Amino acid sequence: MNALAATSRNFRQASRLLGLDSRLEKSLLIPFREVKVECTIPKDDGTIASYVGYRVQHDNSRGPMKGGIRYHPEVDPDEVNALAQLMTWKTAVANIPYGGAKGGIGCSPSSLSKTELERLTRVFTQKIHHLIGINMDIPAPDMGTNSQTMAWILDEYSKFHGHSPAVVTGKPLDLGGSLGRDAATGRGVVIATEALLAEHGMPIRDQHFVIQGFGNVGSWAAKLIHEKGGKVVAISDITGALKNTSGLDIPSIIRYSKENGNIKDFTEAEAIDPECLLHEECDVLIPAALGGVLNRENASEVRAKFIVEAANHPTDPEADEILSKKGVVILPDIYANAGGVTVSYFEWVQNIQGFRWDEPQINNELRTYMMRAFTDIKDMCKQLDCDLRMGAFSLGLERVARATNLRGWEV
Repeated sequence: MNALAATSRNFRQASRLLGLDSRLEKSLLIPFREVKVECTIPKDDGTIASYVGYRVQHDNSRGPMKGGIRYHPEVDPDEVNALAQLMTWKTAVANIPYGGAKGGIGCSPSSLSKTELERLTRVFTQKIHHLIGINMDIPAPDMGTNSQTMAWILDEYSKFHGHSPAVVTGKPLDLGGSLGRDAATGRGVVIATEALLAEHGMPIRDQHFVIQGFGNVGSWAAKLIHEKGGKVVAISDITGALKNTSGLDIPSIIRYSKENGNIKDFTEAEAIDPECLLHEECDVLIPAALGGVLNRENASEVRAKFIVEAANHPTDPEADEILSKKGVVILPDIYANAGGVTVSYFEWVQNIQGFRWDEPQINNELRTYMMRAFTDIKDMCKQLDCDLRMGAFSLGLERVARATNLRGWEV
């Protein structure tokens, strides 16, 4: 099941639980705007290359739309649509005043030079600058993009609209970025994990963790779990996987990864088949890579007690059912990885205020928002007698539906 079908299915289940009016349900499911643009650039060798860019703006009932821009060969309208919709529910669950959006360009960033990436980013911004803005739609980094990409968007947008640091988040600090943003998603994952484990009378200390993905989110989650006394027993990245049942030396692996760009040749741990990582025995499994990694083919082999979804849509609905029957507790992506967009909100607020917060304040505010959201999800679960995924979806959907009704959607 693709990401859009799975997200729509979860939406409809939550809608039924809430008893939403069918007309409102249909209105909330359809995106506010979908944009597809051609981005043609000269390459360094003098040839001309064309790429297709997308921006889906899903809902703005609770505030300006918010969502990342990804550069990846498999970017397509369905995926972007699904991720935009997820952002609507995610920002509502976190109770920050945004709606959802998502964008991307179908390209392979590793095959483009820095100057080619800059040209592509500037052309894409030229095509959509009139559709984004401080109070309209605020992009952020995603897969294949970073703070430098956001700096190019800021600069190109400012040529049309004047200096506007709040038009993007995830910027470099020197251009109005926020302290704590780099660690935010991983830190949020760890706060969410703490809340979930505390509900079951368990601390992070001495629990065994398996983390799939060792990019920004996975590496920060591993680092913070290690600092709290948790044992990360297996990790993987795109190049390979490592295991140590006594606990991996996470600081050494992070240093090695930064120096070498991979973890596969790290010699102070056992190398294992990355395909087997999801089946390793552990207390908590954290998928922090791509979507759809847990499906009906492999779900029955999962040996974790808890799954914390650091990636977007890592668990297919069929896998959800299998894991639920096994008694595995799943903390859904629209809550678990909301730390990034929450600190993006803090960055936007700082830009509008023209006043920078210090990092302890940002981390404390993030903890407050994440813990409050967990309590709200648990309350919804009790009210509707449902699991955490449906509790989170229902919470987000209820908040968006209430805002839509208050604004007078039928007029």
